[in-house]
Amino acid sequence: MVKSPKVDEGEKKPSITYWTKEKVVCPVCKKQFDQEVMHKGGGRMIAGKLTDELHRIFEPSKKFGRVYPLIYDVGCCPFCNAAFYWKDFSEIKDGDSLERIRDDEDNRKKQVETIFPYYNTKGNKNLFDGAAAYYAALLCYEKVDLAYAPSFKRAMTSLRLAWLCNDLDTVCPDHNYGYIAEVFYRKALFFYQQTMVNETARLESIESLSYLGPDMDKNYGYDGVLYLCALLEYKYGQREDENMRLKKLSEFKSAIARLFGLGKSSKEKPGPLLEVAKNLYDDMAKELSSNNIFGDDD
Repeated sequence: MVKSPKVDEGEKKPSITYWTKEKVVCPVCKKQFDQEVMHKGGGRMIAGKLTDELHRIFEPSKKFGRVYPLIYDVGCCPFCNAAFYWKDFSEIKDGDSLERIRDDEDNRKKQVETIFPYYNTKGNKNLFDGAAAYYAALLCYEKVDLAYAPSFKRAMTSLRLAWLCNDLDTVCPDHNYGYIAEVFYRKALFFYQQTMVNETARLESIESLSYLGPDMDKNYGYDGVLYLCALLEYKYGQREDENMRLKKLSEFKSAIARLFGLGKSSKEKPGPLLEVAKNLYDDMAKELSSNNIFGDDD
């Protein structure tokens, strides 16, 4: 048996996370469990570039290596596998929603294990465990009442799952996580657009939500949601029906132009969202132009 190397007296390995003193109470099974939280500062999060999907890439450090802050934003009960964003463990109180999640426990575990076998819900999370918790959350929000804005939460969860699966594909290639990421991107496309449909029809409101992400470093709000609807359609929308695709791109191009005042300097919105919106607008205009279709940006 190979023994672990001794650590010098007084030497203490810096930790990425800590456990909160207060226990979390699962609203589904009523049992208590610990919450893991990421430490702030200390060189743990070295911000890199912002992608066109509004995803912040964090650079690895010599002390901590590569960290994945997103995985600590979702909790998964180790007893019943119910998973939510941490705030919802105390906010979701609807009895029917909780009963549906409770009744789906066996099916939920089976579905998560299909994609993320041998994931762990106890102890310190790694990237694999974090992705599994997000998938469990996606399945739980499927059972939640519209009053809790589940369509939006499924949208943001699906998008984050796509990012995490791409990370998994990088660290453990040849396990099809790149393909799985594409599936979650398409789920994100559907749920983001469903969020807008439900909001317009007043079936499900996102007004009460204080954070619309999509990542953890900045809240891009409603503008970000509309931008992502357009971006995901452009990058991951269906291509079998070309006429339908071009029609949708034309509509989103006009919506992006109106929202961000593109071409009208007096209405420009500062910040990184404007930059990526301009790039998306140009990309959509280029595709539409090559097919002799021009959107109305008035």
